[in-house]
Amino acid sequence: MKAMQTNKKIQAAWLLTIGGVCLLILLGLTGSLAADKDDDGFVPMFNGKDLSGWKTEGNWVVQENGVVTLKPRSGEKGWQRYKSYIWAEKQYGDFIIDLEYKYEKTGNSGVFFRVGSLDDPVKSGMEVQILDTYGNPKAITPHDSAGLIGAVGPTKNVTKPAGEWNRLTVTAKGNRLKVVLNGEQVIDVDLSTTKAKDKPVKGYLGFQDEAKRLWYRNVRIKEL
Repeated sequence: MKAMQTNKKIQAAWLLTIGGVCLLILLGLTGSLAADKDDDGFVPMFNGKDLSGWKTEGNWVVQENGVVTLKPRSGEKGWQRYKSYIWAEKQYGDFIIDLEYKYEKTGNSGVFFRVGSLDDPVKSGMEVQILDTYGNPKAITPHDSAGLIGAVGPTKNVTKPAGEWNRLTVTAKGNRLKVVLNGEQVIDVDLSTTKAKDKPVKGYLGFQDEAKRLWYRNVRIKEL
């Protein structure tokens, strides 16, 4: 009888131990998931080590400190569209994306979002322009820096010179689009009143390859 009671006590102790370990593992996993978000609810889009979670043909490279750069391949010339954009595997509808970028002289790229088809991102989605328009006060068309290509120009040109980091925040919520560049709101528009009114409300998000050196860092996103 005593032996049976001792065995039951041992079994109970083991069950408590196993239960405690499982609880700690669960709490650890929960903590890890929570740690992916910062205090504002943003999630980093790059892990700082490789291009996990992204699709590209391979000429995008992760550098020190988590900087992601485009390195044009031999024979590629700037200002020509190539198919080596880099696309997040996940699709987004309503979101805020906050990032920093810099470019070489005459740099050109763009932040694409709500892209319905990767075969033709220009026609099937929207693009906020990244362009070296530093120092040009007339650079306020839809095709200038921070403009929504083909639809809305920025209210002012606040882009920084080549080699300096710019900070860009794009907010897409329903038909509302807001763009902030270097602390200045340059677009606040109802998309239904623009040429972008028939674009998809959800789709792929990525960065354009124009065969010009470009660097991104601190790329974060918050779904709304």
